[in-house]
Amino acid sequence: MVRFVARRLLQGVAVVFLVATLAFILFRLAPGDPFTRMGDASSASQEFKAQARRNLGLDQPLHTQYFRYIANLARGDLGMSFSEQRPVLRAIADRVPATVVLAAAALLIDFLLGIFIGAAQGSRAGSKADDLLSVLTLTLYSVPVFWLGLMLMLVFAHNVGLLDLLPATGSKTTGVYEYLTPLGQLTDRIRHLILPAVALGLVGAAGTARYQRAAMLDVIRQDFIRTARAKGLRERSVLLGHALRNSLLPIITLFGLSFPILLSGTVLVETVFAWPGLGKFVVDAIFARDYNVVTGAVIISACMVVLGNLLADLLYRAVDPRVRGVV
Repeated sequence: MVRFVARRLLQGVAVVFLVATLAFILFRLAPGDPFTRMGDASSASQEFKAQARRNLGLDQPLHTQYFRYIANLARGDLGMSFSEQRPVLRAIADRVPATVVLAAAALLIDFLLGIFIGAAQGSRAGSKADDLLSVLTLTLYSVPVFWLGLMLMLVFAHNVGLLDLLPATGSKTTGVYEYLTPLGQLTDRIRHLILPAVALGLVGAAGTARYQRAAMLDVIRQDFIRTARAKGLRERSVLLGHALRNSLLPIITLFGLSFPILLSGTVLVETVFAWPGLGKFVVDAIFARDYNVVTGAVIISACMVVLGNLLADLLYRAVDPRVRGVV
């Protein structure tokens, strides 16, 4: 197990290094720099901009900037944010918790709902309920997540929606949150989390349900399911104890890939709901041409992909004894 984890981590380091290299080169080759957007409307002189570029090392050759960035990255230094004038790692760290909470809540909705719907469809394949759920999941999967977020806002949001039930934007009620009890603060956070998490989770659940249905159908046709039924086991025991458990193996792989995908998917949701997370911060950084922030966010996403895949491999080895001896 130790060799397996160590090997996967070494592969992960190589992946992160390649991603960091590509991100650095592509962003530096893009036209403009953090001072281009100042434009003619800025009172800053050309001499001031040139001096600022020299101070940040942006006037040096690309390969010199690259080797300096990689050396700093090896020490855990992602550089300085040009737009916020503070270390990128600190700026990202302030926003990652909000994004992780949103992604985790969406992931919970995604897999709990998706596995339930997919298992129900697979156990009743060809029925009217299966056909109806297939239409619903395919329709939902085709809906852009930002459009679904806007529709949820129009139905449920305060001062905007028809039902006026939930906050529309932000992660807490400004001006009120600080005076609430701990339980009241938790409730306020959850109320703000519901709409963006549901918007992100429902679209994912539709895709998960399709995978789960296919996996369930494949398992139900296996010989050991027929043997379990021939032994006189109740249908509920056959479906839950045998079919569902074995059909979850492909879903574990999907789970390992979903968390980093959800982190990147939060960009649109955070923008729609003004959620103060990493996604919205990166969008602002792109417009500001803040190279270090965007590159740092890409590296963080690459690390999440590596960790997600490692977690999926470990879960797969725990569930399926056949792969435990594979290193």
